[in-house]
Amino acid sequence: MLNTFTSYQLIAKDINKSIDRIEQQPTVDRDTQYYLANITKVKSIDDFVNNDRLFKYAMKAFGLGDMDYAKAFMVKALKEGVTDPNSFANKLTDKRYAQFVSAFNFAANGPDATIYNSAQQLVTKNYATQAQIAGLDPNSDYVKGETTYYLANITKVKSVDDLMSNSRLYTYALAAYGLDSATEDKDLIKQVLQSKVSDPGSVANTQTNPAYAGLALAFNFQANGENATTINPAQQPTVDKYLRQTLEEDAGQTNEGVRLALYFQRKAPDITSWYDVLADTALASVVRTALGLPDSFATADIDKQAQLFEQKLDLTDFTDPAKLTKFLTRFTSMYEINNPTSPAVSSVSVLFAQPVTSGISTDLMMAMQKLKF
Repeated sequence: MLNTFTSYQLIAKDINKSIDRIEQQPTVDRDTQYYLANITKVKSIDDFVNNDRLFKYAMKAFGLGDMDYAKAFMVKALKEGVTDPNSFANKLTDKRYAQFVSAFNFAANGPDATIYNSAQQLVTKNYATQAQIAGLDPNSDYVKGETTYYLANITKVKSVDDLMSNSRLYTYALAAYGLDSATEDKDLIKQVLQSKVSDPGSVANTQTNPAYAGLALAFNFQANGENATTINPAQQPTVDKYLRQTLEEDAGQTNEGVRLALYFQRKAPDITSWYDVLADTALASVVRTALGLPDSFATADIDKQAQLFEQKLDLTDFTDPAKLTKFLTRFTSMYEINNPTSPAVSSVSVLFAQPVTSGISTDLMMAMQKLKF
C-alpha cells in the first residue's frame, strides 16, 4: 500500500485528471447527467427537497451528505435565505449551510433560482429600474426591444473585450447601473470589469461611486471567465463541487490522511483567520498534525490554540501554492508517522513518535511548544 505522502502526491499533481477519473465512474456519471438534466426544472423549495435524487446530489456537493435526511431543517434555511445577516443559515456556525443556500437562493430569486445568472436577470432588472428613474416606461417598446436584444446576445459574450466591443450590449450593461457609455472612460470600465470582486482594494471596490462595484459583481469575469454570462451556482459549479467531494471521499476510503490533505488544499485559499481553521474540525486536525500536537490540544482554550498556530505558521502561506504544497508535505509525512500504512513504517516511526501527553496540562504543553531548541 502506498504511504500517505505518495498517495496524496499522485492525486494532487494533476487534480483535473484525478477528477476526470471520478467523473467517468458509471454511478457518478449517471447521477451527474440526471442532475444537470433536471435541476433547471426545479422551480420551488418543495420541488427541490421532494426530488430525493437531486437533493442528495446537491447536499453531497456541499459536504452536507450526512444531513440530507434533515429536510425540514434545510427547508427552513432555504426559506429564510442569506440576505438577512440574522437568517437561519447565516447564524449557523457551519458556513457550508449559508453557501448551500446562496447556491440555491429561492428566497431571493424565486422560481428562477436554478437558472438565475446575474449578468442576465439582475442586469435586466436593474435596466428596467434605471429606465423608470429616467422617466421611461419599463414596458415601452424601446425598453423591451433593448432587453430582448440584450438577452439574446449576452450569453455569447465570453470576455470583457467581447462585451465592450458590442456597443449595444455595452451601453445596456452600463445603463443598468446608471452609467453613461458615452461619457465613461473606457479604460476605467475595462479595469472595473477585470476587477477581483472579493478584493476590497480592487479598482471596482475603490471607486467612490458604488455602481462600478455593482457592475463588476454582476459580470465577475475575473472569477468566472468565459462562463460569466451563463453561469449559475446551482448548475455546473455544484457538479464541480460534487466531483471534488467524491474524489476526497474515495481517497478517504483508503487513507483518511489523503482525504484531509485534499480537503485542506481545497479550503486553504478561503482561510482568512486561525478561527476559520479552528471552526472546522478537519482543518484544525491537519494543522495540529503538521505541528506535532496531540488531539488533546483541541480541548485547550480557543484563543490559546489560535495564538499558538499564529506563532508557528504564517497564514498567508496557504494562499501561496508552493508554500501550501510544502505544508501539506509536512502534514502527510507526520500523518504517516502517526498512522503508518505498513509495518516497515511502523517500526521506523518509533524513532519519531511524539511523547505521551496524558497528565500534562495544556499550559505546560503550550509553554513547551514555545521553547526554541
